[in-house]
Amino acid sequence: MAKHVIRVGNVEIMALSDGMLEFDLCNFFPTIPEDQWQPYESHLTEEHKIRFNLGSYLIRSDGRTILVDTGLGPKPADAPDVPWGQLLHDFKANGVRPEEVDMVVMTHLHRDHVGWNLLAHGQKYVPTFPNARYWMSAKDWEACHQPAVQPARFANAPTCVWPLAELGLVELMRSEHSLTRELTAMPTPGHTPGHMSILITSKGERALVLGDAAHGPVQVLEPDWVSRADMDPELTRQTRGALLDRLEREDIIVAAGHFPAPGFGKIVRLQGRRYWQGL
Repeated sequence: MAKHVIRVGNVEIMALSDGMLEFDLCNFFPTIPEDQWQPYESHLTEEHKIRFNLGSYLIRSDGRTILVDTGLGPKPADAPDVPWGQLLHDFKANGVRPEEVDMVVMTHLHRDHVGWNLLAHGQKYVPTFPNARYWMSAKDWEACHQPAVQPARFANAPTCVWPLAELGLVELMRSEHSLTRELTAMPTPGHTPGHMSILITSKGERALVLGDAAHGPVQVLEPDWVSRADMDPELTRQTRGALLDRLEREDIIVAAGHFPAPGFGKIVRLQGRRYWQGL
C-alpha cells in the first residue's frame, strides 16, 4: 500500500494535499522568542521559516466517501509564486473524481480548510463536490457570521462557506456527531470555537484526524506553544494537552494535515518526553 494510504480496520484513509505554506516564525508564533526554536531547527526550512502542508484526507467508510477539509483553494492569478491550489490535481493523480465524494467534513472554517468547497461560475457558485453535503460545526458557522470576527478570522467565508447555505448543502454539527458507524466528529475547541477532530473506530483499531489542534511536530514537544491562528489560546492549550494525553495513552494513529505529508503518525514517549513518530 502507498505510504499516503493507511487502513484502520475496514476504513481507508488517503492523504491528499493542496500544497504548502511558509511563515516567518515570529509571524506565526508571535509569543515564542526565536532563540527558543534553536533545539528544533531541524523542523525549519533553510530560511528559518516554518512550513505547513495543506493536507486533506479522503476517507472511505461504511460505503461513504468523505473528504475532510478542502485546502486553501484555487490560487488567484495575482498571488505570489507559492505552491498551493493543488488539491484537484492530487485528486486526479490518485484516480479520484470529485463526484465520488458524498460528504465534505470541515474540522473548522479557517480559510485553508474550506478553499475548494465551491467554484465560481460567473456571479454564482457551484459545489466542487457536486454529490456531497457539507458538514461543519454550528459554533464555527455562527462565529464566521460575526462582523467583529469574520474579516480577520474567516476571511474567505463569504465566498467559500456562506454560499453553501444558499445552495441548501449545509449540515451543522452541534456537539459530538456520528458521521458514519465508523466516524465520529468530536469537539476539540480553542483553535476556533467549534473546532472538531474526526475519530475513526473500526474492528478494534482507531485513528484521529487532528485538524489544527496542533500545527506541527514541535507542538507535541511544546504543547503550550500557541500560534496567532488560535482564537482562544488558553483553551487551545487545554484541548491540545488533553488530546495528546489520550492519543499517547490509547495508542491512537494520528492523521495531522499540517504536519509533513502524509501526516500519519503516533504520539510516543521517550525518556520522559513526548515525540511525534511518523508511520
